[in-house]
Amino acid sequence: MYQNRVKSKARLIIRILAGVSLSGCAGSAIAADAPKSAVKRPTLERFKEEHLQKTHQDAEAVRKARQNIGLPTGWRDIRSIFHAHAEDSEHTGGTRPEMVAEARKSGVSALFLSDHFRPPRDFVTPERAGLVDGVLLVPGSEWAGFLILPTKSVINKMKTPANELLDAVRENDGMAFLSHVEERQNHSMEKLDGQEIYNRHYDAIVDSKGLMSLVLAMTSKKTIDDFQHKIDQYPDETFAFQVEYPKLYLEKFDRELLKKRLTGVAANDCHHNMVLLVKKIDDTAVLVGTNVDKDSQMRRIPVSLAPGISELVAGKKPGDVIAKVDLDPYHRSFAGSSTHIFSKELNDKALREAVKGGRAYVSHDWICNPEGFWVDVKDSQDKNIGMIGDELKFQADKSQSVHVRLPAPSALVRIICDGQVVGESTNCTEAKFKVEKPGVYRVEAFQMLDGEYRGWIYANPIYIR
Repeated sequence: MYQNRVKSKARLIIRILAGVSLSGCAGSAIAADAPKSAVKRPTLERFKEEHLQKTHQDAEAVRKARQNIGLPTGWRDIRSIFHAHAEDSEHTGGTRPEMVAEARKSGVSALFLSDHFRPPRDFVTPERAGLVDGVLLVPGSEWAGFLILPTKSVINKMKTPANELLDAVRENDGMAFLSHVEERQNHSMEKLDGQEIYNRHYDAIVDSKGLMSLVLAMTSKKTIDDFQHKIDQYPDETFAFQVEYPKLYLEKFDRELLKKRLTGVAANDCHHNMVLLVKKIDDTAVLVGTNVDKDSQMRRIPVSLAPGISELVAGKKPGDVIAKVDLDPYHRSFAGSSTHIFSKELNDKALREAVKGGRAYVSHDWICNPEGFWVDVKDSQDKNIGMIGDELKFQADKSQSVHVRLPAPSALVRIICDGQVVGESTNCTEAKFKVEKPGVYRVEAFQMLDGEYRGWIYANPIYIR
């Protein structure tokens, strides 16, 4: 199943066209639902210009209200990208120099690469590791349902049973994460350091209507111009119109956190492979596909299905590329989702230590730069006694509280304990939640965009035993 998905991922759009206040913690882990707002818009409605515009205006208002606030002494917020692809397969359109250049321009400091395994090429090589133009590269691979980040070559273990591979990967500070969680909800986390808690690819595959709208946007001059206009005016909002609360992913995360420590990361899953193309066959039909598709992999669309094609092909030669719309340049993918790591240094060893320690959070950065976000636990004297990733002893006198600080007012901040929402605070830059019981506590923050709560931040937990 995994291999079939990898081979077809870049052609997903074309396959779709073809039909394809605080209470105590609860005792059992039940996934929190997305917060309910007055409006819940279908993705097709979000894709309309008036809603893209309103979403853009509301996000811009959040960004204007943002203040630069520092972190506690010594800590840095290292913006990072997990699950990143470049020149590693037929369905990857981007190159590593392109990715590094886009990272530098975007304020991304670290790229955790996830090369598709293509033997005999090794993915742990000098050019895939270390600082390149100020961006730290961490070599890794997406393989057999995992994101693996070894510190040395494991090429001789790649085709061994999963347990043997994971043992080899995790030697000497190597890390492994469960990937594409929708395909492996019951997978054991025993030999894993964490999992993806958000993946943009999943939002796409469950929204066939949204994907269809992108394809149909490429079938007439008017709709292509409209599509390009949306991207020019509202690039991040257009890229994010399918993004939903990752309940399926967080359900797995909360359930597994009851058994062991884990770190949640964002699967950016960037490839720069969604440059949509229209190519003329003849006066009666076109091919629609992406920048990584061969002609045989593109979808033939006749004039009878989309009359606007007649105008597109007029005066063009067979084989000509008539139209091109770039949906996912790396910088836009990076803005879509990032993993922020709290570390005191920018180097491979320090970041691995921080990630393994759970000192990270996931953010949809396009809404607002989240740097300044901080979660800690304080005692009755308002003394800091722990932060994200820490394990603390529960104080029977209930004198502990979780404190949340944000760089911009959040429409809703809520705290999750063992899978249950146990506290909420609205329209705030600071929130405080009293700890009533032992449990695994994590924080979520949302913004109100075009009448909807849209996820902004999903933090890793603090463990209060």
